[in-house]
Amino acid sequence: MFVRRRLIAAATAFLPITGGLFLLLLGATQSAAAAASDACASSGEVTILPSPFSPWSGAPLRVMVAAEKPVDGVLSLIAPDGSVAVKSTDRHDGPPYFWFAEVAAPAAGTWHATLQRSAGCSPVTHDIAVGARKPAPVRFPPGSIWQVRNSWNSTYEALFSAWIAKLFDAPPDQDLDWKVWYEVLRDQSRNFLYNYLGRNEDNTQTGLRPDCADFVYFLRAYFAFKMGLPFGYSSCSRGFGGKPPRCSQWFNVAHPEVTRPAPPPGQVVAQAAPEPAPPPPERRPTFMGLFGRSEPPPAQPPAAPAAKPAPPAPKAPTNFGEYLRDVGDVVQTGAVRAGDESADFYTVPLTREALRPGTVYADPYGHVMMLVRRVPEVNGTPGVFLAVDAEPDGSITRKRFWRGNFLFAHEPSLGTPGFKHFRPIIREKSGSLRRLANAEINKDPDYNDYSPEQSQMGVEDFYDRMDDVMSPEPLDPVRAMTDAITSLHEQIKIRVTSVENGRKWQDKQGGDATMPNGASIFETTGAWEDFSTPARDFRLLIAIDVVRGFPDRFVRRANRYALPPGKSVADMKAELQTMLESELASRKITYTRSDGSPWTLSVKDVVDRATDFEMAYNPNDCVELRWGAPENSEEASTCKRHAPQAQRAKMSEYRAWFRDRHWPAHS
Repeated sequence: MFVRRRLIAAATAFLPITGGLFLLLLGATQSAAAAASDACASSGEVTILPSPFSPWSGAPLRVMVAAEKPVDGVLSLIAPDGSVAVKSTDRHDGPPYFWFAEVAAPAAGTWHATLQRSAGCSPVTHDIAVGARKPAPVRFPPGSIWQVRNSWNSTYEALFSAWIAKLFDAPPDQDLDWKVWYEVLRDQSRNFLYNYLGRNEDNTQTGLRPDCADFVYFLRAYFAFKMGLPFGYSSCSRGFGGKPPRCSQWFNVAHPEVTRPAPPPGQVVAQAAPEPAPPPPERRPTFMGLFGRSEPPPAQPPAAPAAKPAPPAPKAPTNFGEYLRDVGDVVQTGAVRAGDESADFYTVPLTREALRPGTVYADPYGHVMMLVRRVPEVNGTPGVFLAVDAEPDGSITRKRFWRGNFLFAHEPSLGTPGFKHFRPIIREKSGSLRRLANAEINKDPDYNDYSPEQSQMGVEDFYDRMDDVMSPEPLDPVRAMTDAITSLHEQIKIRVTSVENGRKWQDKQGGDATMPNGASIFETTGAWEDFSTPARDFRLLIAIDVVRGFPDRFVRRANRYALPPGKSVADMKAELQTMLESELASRKITYTRSDGSPWTLSVKDVVDRATDFEMAYNPNDCVELRWGAPENSEEASTCKRHAPQAQRAKMSEYRAWFRDRHWPAHS
């Protein structure tokens, strides 16, 4: 990806605002001295982006510098008086590689953002005018959600990746989670684009709680909103009757008046048909587009039953928050799993260059995650990709890539799983927006990264390739197994939070959540979606299998590991098996029982109770039962509630899905 970069001048990037300021994207090739040096020329383009759009002395000045190649350098922000206000030697791993620097209270005047590169290369410098007065906010044309002024290209893709990486940055071993998604966006230390437009846009209250599919779309839309870029989304099926998800209609920000599919044809016909009785009075739509209720039938029914009036069209969005509401009402995981060229995503090769922050992962079983960082392999410690996702309860969690939570399988009805990029959207000369087809992507030097290779891989091939990408050098087998156990431990700790949310809901609500039928237990709405854990437990069971099977996997790929001197493969397998038991026993989690008392389990306890987790997902059961507490044990003594017998019967019927690790298809 990113074979060539564009030099985007200010005038083509944004319209001027107060003070005549622009977004400036600099190419390192501007320097004749740099071009003369092979080392400098190979460093590629460097992009400098100041924030906010119109810097002034009353707001922090933030500067991000991104490069496609691993440039060595130091970023300095130089004040108008010539003093160096801040220096940053902290280059974040890439691609893209980036630096970040901030001045909390910049003096008015001309600042200089300078990246001093090593190897005798000329520095890359950008002048930033900081005003003394608060500038006017960026204005949008009437009737628009935001003004689209550019097309996506490699430069904006690099900035999107760097923004995502900064947003979710933390040491790899640090637990990172938020109760709701806007908490991270309102963290000014993380969000480089906080109030970038000067419209106080990040202080607006929102009640949106995106699920996993909504979340990746919301992040892409947020960046496009700030940078004046195109955005679109599709209405797609989930995949039924053995057929994969298909996308039928595309919506984009150039037409915010149309954000949802039209009513079904039968609904339109029914509305147009003459009614034998006077029509009921028109009802106005309720808040956030909820539908009104139809009137009761007349006392003397006609020969044919009167059709219900079509629900009123939802109100068109008037601001960014309302626009996201509409996006969230349309998109779902089928939109990410769809694999044809009408989809919003396309598959990419499994390479370090392609798997950059902002890359989306489509789980075949209906989950979606976004990569936020690649941690390189160091001294035998395995490399790893970190990702974020949104849970049904609205919480956001960072987690590591591993076989236990990035599931991969080929089954036609599930769609196209794997790593994907957002399909580029370009702005035509006429102002209309369109998406690039796969062939166009590979002909565009800004991209050139569509690949169908993941669809041609078997399951083992996929995970073997990912191991090779994350850790090119031979691994220490003990460290690799410990890393897998750590990942399982993290997965169990996240489940603690989910089950606890269900316990609190039951304490407050008191009633039973309605259990859907069949495969819909994995895809539904309401309290069941928020507090049940069938999909999480399905993945947990697979994760347990992965950890249990690590010694055998080591034998299968022994050439990937660095064996200690004097040890055979059989010796190492036996050592791993012994260490596995002790390591699982040493890791602990604590959950809250029904009476509020804590109870501690080891990871080994959870692994040993794997069979119980085949029926532990119902929020109407007590938490003790959801953690597999043995009947009549001290642990189970505080259990006071059970799911209704009819629900337990359905769970028994569906148990084979979990036992066989086979995700059911919709009929």
